[in-house]
Amino acid sequence: MNKLIKTGKKRTQLLSVSILLISIYTIYSYYSFLPEIEMAKLIRQIIRFSLTIGLLYMIYKGKKWAKVIGIILFSLAILVALFGILTTEAPLINKAPLSVMVFVYSIAVCHIEISKSYQAFFEYQNEEINHSKYEK
Repeated sequence: MNKLIKTGKKRTQLLSVSILLISIYTIYSYYSFLPEIEMAKLIRQIIRFSLTIGLLYMIYKGKKWAKVIGIILFSLAILVALFGILTTEAPLINKAPLSVMVFVYSIAVCHIEISKSYQAFFEYQNEEINHSKYEK
């Protein structure tokens, strides 16, 4: 594994953790203002969080379909966050989490689409999968 692949691996891991932290913060901030926790919504949030983990894992493993779905979902998240920033009548400090979302998801899309280190890591992951398939 060369330096470019290691950089892609490390950045992919860091972005995955950042996206998961944003998801946890979103879930926490939603329930922190409610007087009671609605179990049906909480279960949906847990399922969504689990699917996010699964998608990020598949992106990490180098699955092309996961990469495409990730780019689409991250782009939608950017648009929704920008819409929230522009339409919400709140102080600037209350819009900071949305700004962080735009920043992290934008970096994720750029990393997956443009970054040479991710492309090298993606190819490395796919080569490793193909080699292990033929070794059996």
